[in-house]
Amino acid sequence: MGVFEGRGTLSKALKQLLLRWQEARTSWNDAASVHFEKKFLDPLEADLRQAVSAMDHMAAVLAQARRDCE
Repeated sequence: MGVFEGRGTLSKALKQLLLRWQEARTSWNDAASVHFEKKFLDPLEADLRQAVSAMDHMAAVLAQARRDCE
């Protein structure tokens, strides 16, 4: 799996996670759900967004390396 495929998979998984969380929040909306979101989901979302950004950068670096080697 290349960088672009991995980035796409990760982005899709994040989107699905956030959609499912919104669905869960319709029936689970109390202090425990707020704690869960703040403690686990918010940091995970931030980390995944940083990972996607890093993958974009890596793809650009790899593309440049390929061009340099031609």
